Amino acid sequence: MSDISRRAFGGLVGGGAVTAVAGSAGAASAAEAAPTERPFRARTSPAAKKRPNLLVILGDDLGWADLSSYGAPHIRTPNLDRLARQGVRFTDAYSGSATCSPTRFSLYTGRYPGRTKGGLAEPIANRTQGLDPNHPTLASLLKKAGYSTALIGKWHCGWLPDYSPTKSGWDEFFGNHGGVLEYFSKLGQLGDHDLYEGDAEYQDLRYYTNVLTERAVEYVSRDHEAPWLLNLNFTTPHWPWLAEGDEETGAVIAARIRAAKSQAEVSNALNHFDGGSVAKYTEMVQSLDAAVGEVLAALRRSGQEEHTLVYFASDNGGERWSYLWPLSGEKFVLQEGGIRVPTIVRWPHRIDAHQVSHEPNFSPDWTATFLEVAGARPDPAYPLDGTSLAGYLLRGEALPERDLFWRVRANRALRRGNWKYYQDSTGKDHLYDLGADLREQADLAPDKPELLAELKASWEKTAAGLLPYPQ
Repeated sequence: MSDISRRAFGGLVGGGAVTAVAGSAGAASAAEAAPTERPFRARTSPAAKKRPNLLVILGDDLGWADLSSYGAPHIRTPNLDRLARQGVRFTDAYSGSATCSPTRFSLYTGRYPGRTKGGLAEPIANRTQGLDPNHPTLASLLKKAGYSTALIGKWHCGWLPDYSPTKSGWDEFFGNHGGVLEYFSKLGQLGDHDLYEGDAEYQDLRYYTNVLTERAVEYVSRDHEAPWLLNLNFTTPHWPWLAEGDEETGAVIAARIRAAKSQAEVSNALNHFDGGSVAKYTEMVQSLDAAVGEVLAALRRSGQEEHTLVYFASDNGGERWSYLWPLSGEKFVLQEGGIRVPTIVRWPHRIDAHQVSHEPNFSPDWTATFLEVAGARPDPAYPLDGTSLAGYLLRGEALPERDLFWRVRANRALRRGNWKYYQDSTGKDHLYDLGADLREQADLAPDKPELLAELKASWEKTAAGLLPYPQ
């Protein structure tokens, strides 16, 4: 099978054209989108005179195939499917890590999580860990370039008093500092209240997804005097498994948190191991889709849609109830199911609709991309690990050959072209051809020892430049 046909196969398995792996509602939606989706090609129009607004939306623990446009057989996501039809759907896009906060570090800084002390936590779980306020971020660099900046939703890069979006370049913050919270009471993973406006506690007992949506609608609807960056980080569909109307179940979880005698008991309450279902998870994903739809509708009404680059992705792979077929693994591991995520980009002024891209990319690439299209410069003292996709998206340039690199405590992974080097938690090395084996079941390590050694050496060279994990 040629590289081109392998890439095409990967795209079909992952998205709009795969009726073979998606049934009922998801298959219908995929089939409707398939005839008009074509391989990506840059418009190569003259450079825009107006810098775009940047609307960067993250779902939380949303699996690669949890959208109907990516093959989910039972989840309807009409708003995100529409967004995909209006721009580019990426089949081979990845998060910067396999858990929440390291990926956010990689997106906020454009660098591997292991470049910074706070990025070594997988994920951040106490007040001693966080993103150093002196480290440049997407927000601080854009702010220097004249952008207004806001973060609404899940920050998960450290708690007050030392860490906060407002200390790292965002002009405005409304959301939660931690990695998880009960959707109604807003009790978080440290056992205390975790909803803030700026650096002050804020009380709102309504369903959290709706509260964030309301705030985001207000932000994009303003009469902005400057281009803006909005990081809109939903907690949906992260556990606990609660949808709108589940106040009673939420109250039980909140009571367990208040009665907890230890951090472990708080975590057990929020993990919600005795709750959830495929139906409840479906409800949560569909509420995320509806929320994104409301924000995009407000953007359209504001007259800013044409000049706003919208990016949608997940912070890592899915978990428990997520639909991940045909990938193996899930959140926490560096198999495809733990790091390959749905990713959609729309910018009507510069990028044509109805397109699909099979180019591999990951979170730090988008940081570099956003900076370039906004006319902002990285800080030379903190070189980016991502590669800007602006040349590919806007000028038709080929992406340079490069490796995509991941490191977590239990796993290591590196992707070069269609080849993936993966080391599991036992220390065993594996080699997969993702073009032919998206499920990572045909281990070619015994057949190609020289290639395995080459990719492993490349991984180790990059890892040698990162901070070591604390013992």
